[in-house]
Amino acid sequence: MGTPAAAVSSLSALLEAQHDVAAVYTQPDKPAGRGNKLHASAVKEYAVLRGLPVFQPVKIRTAEALADFRLHQADVAVVVAYGRILPETFLNAFPRGAINVHFSLLPKYRGAAPVNWAIVNGEKVTGVTTMMMDVGLDTGDILRQSSTEIGGDENALELMARLSDTGAQLLVETLRDLDSIPRKPQDHAAMSLAPIMKKDDGLVDFSRTASDVNNRVRGFQPFPTAFTYFGGKRLTIWRSSVRIDGEHLQTASEGAIVVAKGDELVICCGEGTFLAVHELQLEGKRRMNVRDFNNGVRPVVGTLLGQ
Repeated sequence: MGTPAAAVSSLSALLEAQHDVAAVYTQPDKPAGRGNKLHASAVKEYAVLRGLPVFQPVKIRTAEALADFRLHQADVAVVVAYGRILPETFLNAFPRGAINVHFSLLPKYRGAAPVNWAIVNGEKVTGVTTMMMDVGLDTGDILRQSSTEIGGDENALELMARLSDTGAQLLVETLRDLDSIPRKPQDHAAMSLAPIMKKDDGLVDFSRTASDVNNRVRGFQPFPTAFTYFGGKRLTIWRSSVRIDGEHLQTASEGAIVVAKGDELVICCGEGTFLAVHELQLEGKRRMNVRDFNNGVRPVVGTLLGQ
């Protein structure tokens, strides 16, 4: 049971490990792009390619959906970013219950966006957890965990790609050793949440330090992205770094452009820190590097972003 590209690695690993995948559940096709044409999820596309039976129930909290689910007579349900909270009846439909691959070191970052919030909050280490699912939000007993350092310039898309591969292998190991793995209850007092991100989360507050802003640039990808406003238009920052050698730069108002020439676009942030922007996108224009932006848009030193 999975939907985005991050879940494809686990499905692929199950097949490579010679597991018999009785069925693939994924979200219904959704309209996207120009013309709002229906698009299949990454998991559905892969499952169809491999000749696996695909199910896309619009509702799962019905007697009919549960009866159909039980008909698969599987040993266990494997859930990787399915995108829906499963009722207890689904979790207990098969003899071995339901196993979840979660992209954090539980009990930290329970919820829908653990990879994003780990980066936004400046974590240095994260990982993957396999757990037995219960009716709570990522509260089930831990089976296996694998940790990894977060790269200093790694964004959420890049980290998610790495963790999806790690999670796939951890899932295979978990299923192989399921009978002998001791189940470890979570320390609920140590929990933290990673809620669904909202569009407004991406609006940059330049009173934060450059490090905090940079973490948001890295963490809020592909949605909601880190954005501000320039000349009344939305300006998305796709890639940035903390300007370490900013001591010689004159501190200005938070959000002010202090350097705008060549390959440099530097913005003053909170506590006298500076953010170097490397790639950005002005509303209505393509994504571009700073040199192209400086040459084409010609930003003026002293301009306040966010106005």
